[in-house]
Amino acid sequence: MASLVLGAGIVGSAATWDLRRRGHDVTVADADGDAADRVGKAFGATPVTVDVTRGRDLMELIGFHDLVISAVPYRFGYAVASAALATATHYLDFGGNPSVVAAQKRMHDDATDNGIMVVPDCGLAPGLANVMAEELIEQAEPGVINSIQMRVGALPQRPIGALKYQLAFSPEGLINEYAEPCEVLENGHHATVEPLARFEDVSWAEWGPLEAFSTAGGTSTMCITHADRVQNLEYKTLRYPGHGGAFRALYETGMFDESPRPAGSGIEVAPRSVLIRALDRTLPRDEPDIVLVRVWRDQHGERTMLQLEDRAHGAFSALARTTAFPASALADLIIRGEVLRPGVLAMHEAVRGSELLPELTSVGIEVERA
Repeated sequence: MASLVLGAGIVGSAATWDLRRRGHDVTVADADGDAADRVGKAFGATPVTVDVTRGRDLMELIGFHDLVISAVPYRFGYAVASAALATATHYLDFGGNPSVVAAQKRMHDDATDNGIMVVPDCGLAPGLANVMAEELIEQAEPGVINSIQMRVGALPQRPIGALKYQLAFSPEGLINEYAEPCEVLENGHHATVEPLARFEDVSWAEWGPLEAFSTAGGTSTMCITHADRVQNLEYKTLRYPGHGGAFRALYETGMFDESPRPAGSGIEVAPRSVLIRALDRTLPRDEPDIVLVRVWRDQHGERTMLQLEDRAHGAFSALARTTAFPASALADLIIRGEVLRPGVLAMHEAVRGSELLPELTSVGIEVERA
């Protein structure tokens, strides 16, 4: 079982550890050779230095493996998936960008012909939360489902600073979620709504009060696949109160813009690049965190709910655990031949909850019916 993890960051490290725990021979690769060496030494994986923008080198490396998990930034998702397809290697990534996933979806016929699985959106959300939602749809009674709702947050265990937040993953990914249109099903119609809108208050025993608001990418492909069955479907991010309003102000004042703007003295600067650098420089990191997931179905006047709480444990944050371990569990199911559905399928399309969720109990991730 030869598996490749691209990216030796927070998520790639956790995926490497879990694949090794599951008995895989793992190569961990990164453009930063020192980072790959550290992860390889820590978890008994083979370190390799590779630049994913160098297509020939990437393809050659992928070709030595049965499966690749890509934990590099989403903008490389299409190129890495293409290299995996060219070498007939199973591919998983953490997705989160609808445009990239749509481009990967166009590889479906070729992936099917090659007998491989190309699975984007394999993280927490999109990913595990969608598998939980899909489980509720699969278990529903016949007929129309009034509502499927997802609420997901990765938070410091105590609010930090004015933003009440810590940098749990790349600031580029965070702003992408806060900047792009959000897909929903509303009264049976596929639509998009603004990010950082539709605020609601959320109670959560030990961790409330919280707020929830619309963010991009969390519904994955569900609004397309369930438009004929589900009347209302929506994903919102959970944060401590006040966080969303602060970022909404930045959104409205143009700080998410990617186009360079005059900044005086003949200099042009993209506001988003300034914001990303500021967040990267000033937001705290590495405080104990909590991941909260609540997914529910309303049908025939009855509500059914699945819920997950996961805390930082050992070497890995809660977000690293709940992002990486669903993907590494699915990778193991694929390599063992227990899940094999060739083509390009988002995680909730590629694996059933009844297949994936039991695989997570060994790492202490428990989904409960609330």
